[in-house]
Formats: sequence, structure tokens, C-alpha cells
Amino acid sequence: MADEVGLDNLTLTALAVRLGVRQPSLYKHIDSMAGLHRDIAVHAKRDLGEVLARAAVGRSGADAISAMSHAYRSWALQHPARYEASNLMPGPGDVEDEAISLAAIQVIADVLTAYRLEGDDAVDAIRAFRSTLHGFVSYETAGAFAWSADVDRSFARLVGGFIVALSHWVDAATPHPAS
Repeated sequence: MADEVGLDNLTLTALAVRLGVRQPSLYKHIDSMAGLHRDIAVHAKRDLGEVLARAAVGRSGADAISAMSHAYRSWALQHPARYEASNLMPGPGDVEDEAISLAAIQVIADVLTAYRLEGDDAVDAIRAFRSTLHGFVSYETAGAFAWSADVDRSFARLVGGFIVALSHWVDAATPHPAS
């Protein structure tokens, strides 16, 4: 239902109507609207992590990065509200949400081991991967790609460019003197 109406438009009243129950009955399962958003986020992060893991299975390096990127985009476009929820930060002390968030990120980290990235280099690459995909998907879902160029081709080039960048990741971290 969240994907149909949007995360911000999801209400407990509408959810109760959809489920055919009275709104007070919902409180046996959720404690508040914030609790519902948290539960959607945990479910979404788990689902996205599984999608990324399935895409990467049996692949490594560029093939794994490409497969994960396309799976990420496809899942985000199919589940816009869950995608939005998957980007919500865990609340303080929410051990379950933190563990699921880390598990999804660990899939990316595992794939990046093919590029021999460790420590801060790996963290930087994970951040760049997530930011690159999120930026593209966010613009795409907002309708910002109305130009005539094929969006799929643009995405493939973005992923290809990121893969090229990964092969030079450590070298790119070396400061270059100003010209």
C-alpha cells in the first residue's frame, strides 16, 4: 500500500480500511505511524539486501557491480515507497534495524573486495556506489530525465563509468598538485 500511495500519504486510517479492521486494532501490531515507517524501512532494507545478494551470486568484479546496480534500480523503481523507507536511518539503539542496514551494505562491501579495497578506501567506494545509484534513481523517479536520450543507456554508462573508477580507486585518492 505504501508503494501505491507513497510513504508520506500512508495513514493508519487508510491502512485500517484496506485491511478491513478498525484503526484501534492496528495498535496490536504497530505502536504509531513512526513505528509503521520503521517496520516498512526494516522490511525494505532486508528485501533490498536480498535483491543485491541474489544479483551478485556467482559474479565478481565488474559483472557483480553491474548486476547489483541494475537490480538496485529495478527494485527501487518497482517499490518507490519502500525504496524511500530503505534510506531511513535506524533510530538510536534500534539493534534490528542497524543489523539489517549493515547486512545490506555488507553485500556491497563483499563485492568490492574484488577491487582490493580496504579500510577507508572501501568505505569511500561503498558511499560512492550508494550515492551514485541513489542519485540516478531519485532523479528518474522524480521525472527529471525527460530528454530524448535513452534512460537505460544513460544508466548503463553511469554504471560503466563507476566500474572504471573502481579500477583506479586507490590511485584517485592520492592528492594531485594544483596546476
